[in-house]
Amino acid sequence: MPNAPIRTVEGRAYPWGAENVDTDLIIPAHWLKTTRRTGLGRGVFEAVRADPDNVFDDPRYSGAPILIAGENFGCGSSREHAAWALAEFGVRAVIAPSFSDIFSGNAFKNGILTVELPQQAVDRLVAVAREHPIAIDLETRTVTTPFQDRFDFELDPFRRHCLMEGLDEIGLTLAKDTAISNFETRVATQRPWIAVETGHESTSLESPGRT
Repeated sequence: MPNAPIRTVEGRAYPWGAENVDTDLIIPAHWLKTTRRTGLGRGVFEAVRADPDNVFDDPRYSGAPILIAGENFGCGSSREHAAWALAEFGVRAVIAPSFSDIFSGNAFKNGILTVELPQQAVDRLVAVAREHPIAIDLETRTVTTPFQDRFDFELDPFRRHCLMEGLDEIGLTLAKDTAISNFETRVATQRPWIAVETGHESTSLESPGRT
């Protein structure tokens, strides 16, 4: 399923702020037996949600599209299931001072925006998010609050483009469909010896001088 385009993400946010959250905490290993992406949202932060007072089951933040975390979010193993689970849980963006490179890449591929901000800005957002919504604008690369807070963030231009257009690897390839088709047609004309029909051998592939 293609990723949904992201221009803005706004609403309530989970004011968590926890540091060094690894992928095993995001989605425990016993949830990884499935070969499907669906159903993983039920296992998100299972250990944290064992506490009845956890932030993820607090009705004030139910369905929040934004998660605010501490530094080094997504460390640990490279499991893409962590991004799948967060996406199914409804998280469209994660704000933190830093992310694991692998998690950040997996999040991007699955249409989740990762926003890096200084710790001071994250602390302010955690405080605001306890009672008020926040907004992320990908067009202007800013995070704002109802109290005129405005925090700018950097984002790779290619990733920004893909997120705003809802493009994953397949979508990027399909966007070049005309160019790919034109290339294949040109190759079939200019180098017919490599344009072999599926399931058929061509004598043009035989060695020179062979009859």
